[in-house]
Amino acid sequence: MSEPTSQRPAADGVAADSVDGLLGQLNIGVARALDRALEGKDISVDEALVLFDTAGLEFSALQMVADELRRRTVGDVVTYVVNRNINFTNVCIKRCGFCAFSRDFRQEEGYLLPVDEIVRRAKEAWDYGATEVCVQAGLPPQMEGDLYIKLCQAIKEELPDIHIHGFSPEEVLYGSIRSKCSIKEYLQGLKEAGVGSLPGTSAEILDQELRDRISPGRIRVDQWIEVITTAHQLGIPTTSTVMFGHVETDEHLARHIELIRDIQQRSGGITEFVPLSFVNSEAPMFLKGLVEDVRSGPSGMEVIKVHAIARIMLNNWIPNIQASWVKEGSRMSQLLLTAGVNDLGGTLINESISTAAGAQHGQLMRPNEFRQMIRQAGRVPAERYTDYRIKRVFSDTDQELDPLDLVGSNVEEIFGSYHRLVKLDSFRYEHPNHPKSSRVGANS
Repeated sequence: MSEPTSQRPAADGVAADSVDGLLGQLNIGVARALDRALEGKDISVDEALVLFDTAGLEFSALQMVADELRRRTVGDVVTYVVNRNINFTNVCIKRCGFCAFSRDFRQEEGYLLPVDEIVRRAKEAWDYGATEVCVQAGLPPQMEGDLYIKLCQAIKEELPDIHIHGFSPEEVLYGSIRSKCSIKEYLQGLKEAGVGSLPGTSAEILDQELRDRISPGRIRVDQWIEVITTAHQLGIPTTSTVMFGHVETDEHLARHIELIRDIQQRSGGITEFVPLSFVNSEAPMFLKGLVEDVRSGPSGMEVIKVHAIARIMLNNWIPNIQASWVKEGSRMSQLLLTAGVNDLGGTLINESISTAAGAQHGQLMRPNEFRQMIRQAGRVPAERYTDYRIKRVFSDTDQELDPLDLVGSNVEEIFGSYHRLVKLDSFRYEHPNHPKSSRVGANS
């Protein structure tokens, strides 16, 4: 079992006094749960459900306690990473009700980037100061089992020092099936090829009955756990996520976070937890009514609660709670810095999956924009590596600009976009049964 991230000191200072004073005015159940958290104890699912039900003064107290725990655990530094997303195909054999990114291979908007184009995009990101590429995609039919391994080898051959944050548990499972090997053997192959960490996506809600409603045929809960814990055993760190605001209940959320905590207690390889708001506008299960009683995403209050309760439940085990600016926008992400959040994710450069679902917050966040957001919240900005080692901390007077800060408003002309990519013939997907000559085109 892993040890807690740090010993929790007794409450001190003005912030702690304010919290202690507030607890005395609350419902006894809420006060008891928050007090346990401040004492450095793990709260239970039942206590978390009490916190999910807060409003008014009790909601304010929830936020304050999450912020205080954040301060004790990681201080006032807020981090971000300079990275690029490379979603190399949108062709997928699965039909998840929440996914607007994937295309059936028969559809005209299916694309598949060849290896040399993926490497070109990684090199371009490196030249703009990125330390990480995040490689995730759909599951193309009849995929070569070693495709993900070959991608890593090609990227590492060109860029030996870049961190590959790649391949969700769903992709790892698919790769192992296509390769006719065990999950452990496939992960070992990925590690040897250069994978540095796995994104803990394809989690949605880790409740099988609910998953069968919103994404039948998707990776099962036990398989997701096997991929994540096996990665940890092999020394491959992962992130962890939750998707909320669709058909889940508060209990689903609390039990999901508890499961993430249990995994971390056993294997200790999770670097961060990222709540992801459901984006409804192009999601099939909402747009086409494929699932009953689908909500149109979470309210602002719910977004704050999920991040704050995640901090409270995970604080002893996972020190980093991340806000997704693509899902939440810069204003809400900045507000979440007062509710337990200490990381704002990455610059992304090419964000495709949330964009396809209808997210309205752009595909690039410049480093200087991150720093401004963080300073305006009264915190200290720092650029990090994928593993949360700090690359550099910025003072209030530091006005240094990164290469990405100098990119003008014509971001799509430089880096391309998902909406342009799906219209191009250059990277049009061709079914393996009907191959044509591979073509590589201009930026997309």
